Amino acid sequence: MTDDNVTRSNSEVEDEGLTPEEVEDLSSAEPEAEPVTYTGTDFDVEGLVRRLERGDIAIPTFGHGDASLEVAGFQRGFVWRRPQMDRFIESLLMGYPIPGIMLVQQVDRRYLVLDGQQRLRTLGAFYRGLHAGKEFTLENVADEFKGLSYRTLSPEQRRQLDNTFIQATIVKTDGTNESLESIYQVFERLNSGGTQLTPHEIRIALYPGPFVDFLEELNRSPVWRSLYGTKSLRLRDQELILRIIALYYAASEYFRPQKKFLNEFLGEHRNLESLDRDKISELFAAASDLLWEGPGRSALRFQSSQVNAALTEALYVGLMRRLNSEPPPSADSVTGAVRAFTVNKEAMATIAGSTATEEYVRKRIEMATRQFSQI
Repeated sequence: MTDDNVTRSNSEVEDEGLTPEEVEDLSSAEPEAEPVTYTGTDFDVEGLVRRLERGDIAIPTFGHGDASLEVAGFQRGFVWRRPQMDRFIESLLMGYPIPGIMLVQQVDRRYLVLDGQQRLRTLGAFYRGLHAGKEFTLENVADEFKGLSYRTLSPEQRRQLDNTFIQATIVKTDGTNESLESIYQVFERLNSGGTQLTPHEIRIALYPGPFVDFLEELNRSPVWRSLYGTKSLRLRDQELILRIIALYYAASEYFRPQKKFLNEFLGEHRNLESLDRDKISELFAAASDLLWEGPGRSALRFQSSQVNAALTEALYVGLMRRLNSEPPPSADSVTGAVRAFTVNKEAMATIAGSTATEEYVRKRIEMATRQFSQI
């Protein structure tokens, strides 16, 4: 989206680009289009800033935060640089047209920012007269505005800014999974240009809560980190853990597109309903230990130095199922089972190419389960 067009380091750009699997997931058509209710309205700039200060308009945190927010975390950190901020304020002072914003109206009548975080944060900072601990005076602007803060604007300039209207599209949610799914689809269609959000980044924005926090807790597990490697800036490691848990519980119910399957699973268990947190932690840790002590880092990789998500989810689900039986397998037997699975031509076909089809997902989970049941 236009707010997020900023320059990043080469290493970040490489990690932030969408993978082929994510591109496929984002472009996959939904089995049915979810309806959405929305209205249009105009807010004057001064009124927007007042609502921000009161908390009537909230800019959500990414993934975590206020549990009372039914939709949270759509936006990442504040990323505009000062030239962009200054020129946005200058555009308002000059009366130039600017893009509208998109808000989500909750049941409690608060508005949450779906699109337009940078514009609103810039307005709040300029009206407060403070940004990054320094006085906010305009610098990267025409000479007539240089050095001005909100406090030192002339009465005419202040009226121009205060009374400028910004168009807002307001999408309504009742907090149900169906309503959140419709907002997911709206956001997905906005998610273009700049650095696109991944399906999981949108997902945890929609369904923050205890389950997301639990995923991040597992994601910090030392042995898992040793197996996976450096934490993903795009939360791909966290999404992979969600895939493991969802398929451990509901592989037989898997359907495409994968994004919707994971959305529904996370939404249904947002507060860890019907999930045995302690059991999942125990099985995940035990599977991680055996994979690390046995085949090691190579277990999660297939013909590449990168983690293969399809292979990883199959191995973890199959091994976690095996660990429900006594006695637990040895690290050596796990090494043998992993090797046998990855040289099996049928299994190989399910972890290369288009891996998210119902046939391939169920087949690789079944094959991994069968392989580990023999040790």
